[in-house]
Amino acid sequence: MKTLFLQAPSFDGFDGGAGSRYQARREIKSFWYPTWLAQPAALVPDSRLLDAPVDELSVEDTLKIAEGYDLVIIHTSTPSFPTDAKFAELLKARKPDVLVGLVGAKVAVDPEASLKASPAIDFVCREEFDYTCKEVAEGRPFAEITGLSYKLPDGTVQHNPPRPMIENMDELPFVSPIYKRDLKINEYFIGYLKHPYISIYTGRGCRSKCTFCLWPQTVGGHRYRVRSAANVIAEAKWIKDNMPEVQELMFDDDTFTDTSNLERVHDIARGLHELGWTWSCNAKANVPYESLKIMKENGLRLLLVGYESGDDQILLNIKKGLRTDIAREFTENCRKLGIQIHGTFVLGLPGETKETIARTIRYAKEINPHTVQVSLAAPYPGTKMYDQAVENGWLEPSQDYNLVNDKGVQLALISYPHLSKEDIYHGIEQFYRSFYFRPSKIWEIVREMLGSWDMTKRRLREGVEFFRFLRAHES
Repeated sequence: MKTLFLQAPSFDGFDGGAGSRYQARREIKSFWYPTWLAQPAALVPDSRLLDAPVDELSVEDTLKIAEGYDLVIIHTSTPSFPTDAKFAELLKARKPDVLVGLVGAKVAVDPEASLKASPAIDFVCREEFDYTCKEVAEGRPFAEITGLSYKLPDGTVQHNPPRPMIENMDELPFVSPIYKRDLKINEYFIGYLKHPYISIYTGRGCRSKCTFCLWPQTVGGHRYRVRSAANVIAEAKWIKDNMPEVQELMFDDDTFTDTSNLERVHDIARGLHELGWTWSCNAKANVPYESLKIMKENGLRLLLVGYESGDDQILLNIKKGLRTDIAREFTENCRKLGIQIHGTFVLGLPGETKETIARTIRYAKEINPHTVQVSLAAPYPGTKMYDQAVENGWLEPSQDYNLVNDKGVQLALISYPHLSKEDIYHGIEQFYRSFYFRPSKIWEIVREMLGSWDMTKRRLREGVEFFRFLRAHES
C-alpha cells in the first residue's frame, strides 16, 4: 500500500521530544527527529515520512497530503491522542477507504480503549512496531500480524499475540537516508546541540528501572539491545558523505553509556574520531573517568544527563539507581575533561516536599551543568509511577488526563497531602530563575556568545523564547 508515516499537526511550538516520545512545548522552541516513525518508514519501500509540526503544516495542508495515501500511520502519545484521533476522523471523512493506524506508548499500553475512542482508528501497533507496520503495508491479513490490535466487522477488538523484541538490531536499515529524503534538516534544532544536528539510536531498551520513565516500560523494554559498533560507524560515515551540512551527531539511546557495554562505546568513539565527528549522547551520571576521557579525546562534546533530583531519598523512591555523591563526582570529572552537560531535573516525584525542591535547586547550582531543563513529574499510563500515584490517591484514576494545556505547556497532575500540584507547577519558575539568574551563570553564557556571532544570535533568540515561557508559566 502507498504508505504515509505521519507526525500529525499540533500546537505552536510543539516539541516531539526525544524520538518523538514526549509531546509538549519546551521553554525554548525545539524539535527532535521522529526516529520511531523513520525506522518503519525505512522498511516500507516508497513510503513517506511527514513531520507536520516541523514543516508548519496546517490541518488542512496535512489532510490534502494524507488523502493521497492508502495507509496512514500516526505516531501518538497521551498528550496528543485527542487531536491525533480527531485528525484521523477528518481524514476518514474525506477518504473513507483510507486505512488509519496509530503507534506509540499510549496505544501500546491501552490498545482496546484507544481503538474504541474513535471509529476512524482501524488498528494500533503494540510493542516494537517496526515490522508490524511493514507487514500491514504489505497487505498481509490482519489475523496473521503479531503485535497488532484491530477492530472486527462487528466492532469488537481483536488482540493478536505479542511481537517478540528485535534481537539483531543490525538488521534494521539506517534512518538517516529517510531523514535526508523526507525531512527539512535545518528545521530541527535543540538549544544545547550544534545546528544542524542529527539524532539516531544505536540500541533500544534501558536496564535502569526508573519508575517515571515511559519508553522502557512500554515499548523498548529493560534489556539494552544494541547495534554493533561497526554498524553505527557505517551510518555515521553515510551521514558524513551524504549530509555534509550536519555539525553534530546525537545518540538518543536512553543510556548510551550503559556501564555493561563501555568497550562498545569506546569503539564507537574511536570510529567517530576517525571520521572527524563531533558528537553527544545521553548518559547516566555514573560513567567512570577513564571512559569519559576516551570519549572526550574522540570527539565527545556534550552529555545529556538525567539527575532528576538533588535528594537521595527521592532517587531511591524512583529507583534511579544513583546517589547524589556519585553524580557530583561524575559532574566534576566532566568539568575537568571539558565535557559540557545539559542536566535534566524533575519536580513532583514521590517524596517531594518544598524542602526537597529547594534542596534540588541548591544541588543544581552546586554541580552547575552548562544548561538545565526542568520538567514536572508526568504520570504516564503504563509506568510504575502512574500505578503508584493512583494507588496512593495522588491521582484520581477516573479523571481525564491532560498532561499539557491547550498551548502545549506541561501541567502538574500529581499532588500530595503536604504539597499541592500548584506548588509543584510553580517550582519550575523558581528553579529556572534561581539557576540562570546568577551573575556567574549569566557571565558563562555571555562568554559563550562572545566567541561566535552565530551563537550570539541563537542565544538571543532563545533568551526571548525563555522569558516568554516564564511569563506564560507564571500566568
